[in-house]
Amino acid sequence: MSQLIDPHGRSIDYIRLSVTDRCDLRCFYCLPKGFKGFEEPEHWLSFDEIERVIRAFGALGTRRVRITGGEPLVRKNLPALAARLQSLPGIDDLSLSTNAVQLTRHAEDLYAGGIRRLNISLDSLDKKRFQEITGGKLEKVIDGLMAAKAAGFTPIKINMVVMKGINEDEVETMVDFCIKHDFTLRFIETMPMGTTGCDAVNHYVDLQTVRTKLKQRFDLVPGVMPGGGPARYLQVAGTDLRIGFITPISQHFCETCNRVRLSVDGTLYLCLGQDNKFELRPLLRNGISDDGLQEAIQHAITLKPERHEFNEKPSQVVRFMSVTGG
Repeated sequence: MSQLIDPHGRSIDYIRLSVTDRCDLRCFYCLPKGFKGFEEPEHWLSFDEIERVIRAFGALGTRRVRITGGEPLVRKNLPALAARLQSLPGIDDLSLSTNAVQLTRHAEDLYAGGIRRLNISLDSLDKKRFQEITGGKLEKVIDGLMAAKAAGFTPIKINMVVMKGINEDEVETMVDFCIKHDFTLRFIETMPMGTTGCDAVNHYVDLQTVRTKLKQRFDLVPGVMPGGGPARYLQVAGTDLRIGFITPISQHFCETCNRVRLSVDGTLYLCLGQDNKFELRPLLRNGISDDGLQEAIQHAITLKPERHEFNEKPSQVVRFMSVTGG
């Protein structure tokens, strides 16, 4: 039973752990061109510090940990960290978000380290369009996906940010791709974060329109999917494909929010759409005890706001997703 209950009665049993703010792609809605404000490596939490924090969260009832970034696979020796976290008391669900560019090299080691579930960002299946969105090569991502499938990860969830005028015409193609390869698919609405916020507003697509479009071709029935995330699922009848809709703007899910984010520099962010945060790194480096660390985390949870204000204040949050953690 979680001992982390926020002021609004929500049980916090899920932490998204960012191990780096660096990335080997440059998705325009996440990390704009020319951005150089990365955290200095000496400010990164060490693996020992990360293990202490996650151990404390586990002792307080947190069961789920998702390793994110930036791109987590640019952090050296990540499979070794995964193995350390997987063995911690109370942690029974360890997953990874990645762009899959480096999965070909790391898939087997990550699986051996205890990771079983993957979320993979893939916004287009068109080579030219993928390069325009990310600056990278689609072939590397597809190769990484197939390596992950061969290694035994399940489920493998494809995350597609649907953007007006960019890739909204590919939603059916992505459904076909996921049916073919036995992947789960999640569509995500753009969020106004960082200085790209106005751009995100220009490309925003209400996922209710996507759902309506898909129902014209596919027989969609209610579906469920294990996990701690916010997606609402439908299933394509006659297949194993589940399609999740993550709708922070059109149908926010703040009332059921069960998560916090730990950035690479040890900052706990309590909400994607607010600036509420708590700094753990100074406490760790000043020798805080394990009991003191748990007390600090419990205090941090009291700062968690009731909801985001993306609709009311779209330019309020000026940090980038690569900083906050996915």
